[in-house]
Amino acid sequence: MPAQDQTASDQTDSAERTARLAHDLRIACMRVSRRVRFETTSTIAPHQLSVIVRLAHSSYSSGELAAIERVSAPSMSRTVGALVELGLVERATDSEDGRVVRLSLTPAGERELDEHRARRDAWMNEHLDGLSVEDRELLARASELLNRVFDQ
Repeated sequence: MPAQDQTASDQTDSAERTARLAHDLRIACMRVSRRVRFETTSTIAPHQLSVIVRLAHSSYSSGELAAIERVSAPSMSRTVGALVELGLVERATDSEDGRVVRLSLTPAGERELDEHRARRDAWMNEHLDGLSVEDRELLARASELLNRVFDQ
């Protein structure tokens, strides 16, 4: 086989391997995410948890959260309203612009997030416990690589 044909063949094989890897990783990530989400008990829905996680980093207006979460403003208002009702989120007037309402976590919201993370981490820890040291090291490296891929 001429060198040019071999190069084209190698590129095709490489593209096919990359496509297969992309598929396999997507499926594995979805399965892990789904299992962690559904096998750990939670008092809050996934969309509410997403808002709580955002508010753990900074305060936002409802409109800002809607844009970040890519949902409609009315949908975010319902989510925020439910979280306020649960005592996990509080509203406060913005100190620089009194027309803007800022949202932040209450101490109860911070505790809920900490407990939620602890339950999910415990679930994952339980499932990693039976792996060999080599397998855990491989997963640690894979975790680093996945984070690098997602940060691009």
